[in-house]
Amino acid sequence: MKVHFIAIGGSAMHNLALALHNKGYQVTGSDDEIFDPSKSRLAAKGLLPEKYGWFTGNVTSDLDAVILGMHAKEDNPELLKAKALNIKIYSYPEFLYEQSKHKTRVVIGGSHGKTTITSMILHVMHYHEKEVDYMVGAQLEGFETMVHLTDDNDFMVLEGDEYLSSPIDRRPKFHLYKPNIALLSGIAWDHINVFSTYENYVEQFSIFLNEITNGGTIVYNTEDSEVKRVVEESTATIKKVPYKTPEYSVENGMTLLETLEGPMPIEVFGKHNLNNLEGARWICQLMGVDADDFYEAIATFKGASKRLEKIAESETAIAYKDFAHSPSKVMATTAAVKNQFPERKLIACLELHTYSSLNPEFLKEYRGALDAADTAVVFYSPHAVMIKGLEEIKHEQIEAAFDRNDLVVFTNPTDFKTYLFSQDFKDTSLLLMSSGNYGGLDFEEVKEYLI
Repeated sequence: MKVHFIAIGGSAMHNLALALHNKGYQVTGSDDEIFDPSKSRLAAKGLLPEKYGWFTGNVTSDLDAVILGMHAKEDNPELLKAKALNIKIYSYPEFLYEQSKHKTRVVIGGSHGKTTITSMILHVMHYHEKEVDYMVGAQLEGFETMVHLTDDNDFMVLEGDEYLSSPIDRRPKFHLYKPNIALLSGIAWDHINVFSTYENYVEQFSIFLNEITNGGTIVYNTEDSEVKRVVEESTATIKKVPYKTPEYSVENGMTLLETLEGPMPIEVFGKHNLNNLEGARWICQLMGVDADDFYEAIATFKGASKRLEKIAESETAIAYKDFAHSPSKVMATTAAVKNQFPERKLIACLELHTYSSLNPEFLKEYRGALDAADTAVVFYSPHAVMIKGLEEIKHEQIEAAFDRNDLVVFTNPTDFKTYLFSQDFKDTSLLLMSSGNYGGLDFEEVKEYLI
């Protein structure tokens, strides 16, 4: 099969391109810019475009399919050429469905926790040498790519993102997978540039439930009141399996999970991650892995990339970085680190980086999100606000939104770095939360300074 990717350089897109190449497909692609790690990974497989840009000559009548990424625009010349030639055009999720429509599809949805839960499931399967196809939103230890496709595996595990499918397909990605088994971890308003009201956002999860195949199963977190309401009000012909956070304790910085065999030490921590773990356990059970085998495997799970990832540790200090940026994720992650090391001072730093987080109307959603921190720091770039076309944000708005009089706010990367490297980290936990890098912060320097 011959496939061309329009916008091949994206995190998801380049992983799908690599998966299809590994499957034996003939793959080409284009993009107007590609950065590492996508660039070097595509180059290693001979898939990096010879030059950047959009060229109609890339789209020829012998193509079996074109896969369109979100980075492309509706008037992309390659897209227009593909339409003129009547070549089948797929969005990323549409093509994944095509690759898995004869398999049992397991889709992990929710505003938060889906990458971690998907990673836990895949870790357990990999540990027990059970082969499955998958798509996950983070690079996992022991896995070459974030997408893996075969003709033979029975299961396809998919992280179910609620963002849009493509520039010409405005449906949320997770509406297209039609799961046989699904999970909902939590619902908290996000992507306000697409879903302008809370009600419209929640509606997408109701639609997701209706897309589960007749007789399928939804595993859902009953501790999230919105999830509980949406699932229990659903009239879809599906089985409903509730779950909640299992019993656990924290002793000397170690989390112990209560099991039938007694307390079991695990690598991940925080109430939200224990909740994620229980959801993953139910999914694994539905995929044929019993509780004993699940616990044996999950004890070695160290977490998904950039999700409470430990970057430095000394005898008296520890530092984590985390992808958290939405209010619910920030609150859960901050509380998790404080609860894990209650005797240490917690310095929590958050970069407001996404469209939603930089929107003055959305800022109020962050109220109380950093309350668990002893020192709370917020960084944002006025330039990022400007290029996103949003109205200017003032320091006073940030302080009012988080409802902390002692909030430390930075807009200059140099000032933030100077502040960070002037702190005494004795008996301290440092938490760096962002989907960016604080205007160019070198995390290796942070590691060296803390140690």
